[in-house]
Amino acid sequence: MDNYVVKVLQAVFITHDVKRFVVEKPEGYHFIPGQATEVSINLPEWKDELRPFTFTCLGEENHLEFIIKIYNDHKGVTAMLGRVNKGDELIIRDVWGAIQYKKPGIFIAGGAGITPFIAIFRDLYQKNQLKGNRLIYSNKTSEDVIIAEELQEMLNDDFINIFTRENVTGFVGKRIDRKYLIENIADFSQHFYICGPSAFVKNISNLLIELGATADEVVFEK
Repeated sequence: MDNYVVKVLQAVFITHDVKRFVVEKPEGYHFIPGQATEVSINLPEWKDELRPFTFTCLGEENHLEFIIKIYNDHKGVTAMLGRVNKGDELIIRDVWGAIQYKKPGIFIAGGAGITPFIAIFRDLYQKNQLKGNRLIYSNKTSEDVIIAEELQEMLNDDFINIFTRENVTGFVGKRIDRKYLIENIADFSQHFYICGPSAFVKNISNLLIELGATADEVVFEK
C-alpha cells in the first residue's frame, strides 16, 4: 500500500462538530465519487492510527477534500483531527471501494453518513444528471446538518430533512422507521443508497428488503 504525505491547505469547522479539510493531491491520484481512503495524522504517535474517510471533492479538482465529524468525547483520531490546522500534514493511502453510484434512486443518510454521497451529488449536479435522485437525511437537530445550503441548492424538493430530537416548523421530527418508509416511498423496486452508523444501515436495509426492495438494489458500504 502506498503512503502519500499531504499538506493541509485548509481546515475549518463547518458545523459545531464537523470539520472540512482541504489537502494537497498527489500527482496521478485518482478516485471515483463515493470512494474513500485511509487517513492518519503525520505525527510519530499518530501516523499508524488509520481511519477511513470519503473524498467529498470532485475527481478533477487539483486538491482533495474530506468532511469529518469530530468526536471529542474520547481521545481518538478525530479528536486529534479537530486540532489539525493549515500547514500540518496528513498521510493518505490508496483509494478503495465504498459506495458507487449506479442509477437514480433514493439516498438515505444518517449524520456523517452523508459524506460518500457529497461527491456523488456534486458530480451528478455538475453533469446535470441529478434529476430523479432523492435524499432523505436524518440528523439529531438542524445544527447537525452538513452542507445544508448546498444540498438544498442541488436537490431542491428532493432534499428531505428529518430531525430525531427537534421539531422545527416545516421539518419532520421523527425517525426513519417502517411507517415512514411506507408513507414516503411509492416504489420499492428502485435503487437505494444507504450510509450512516452501522445499526442505522442494517435496520434500514432490512426494512427496505422487507418492503420489497431487492438486495441488489440496496447499496451500502461493505
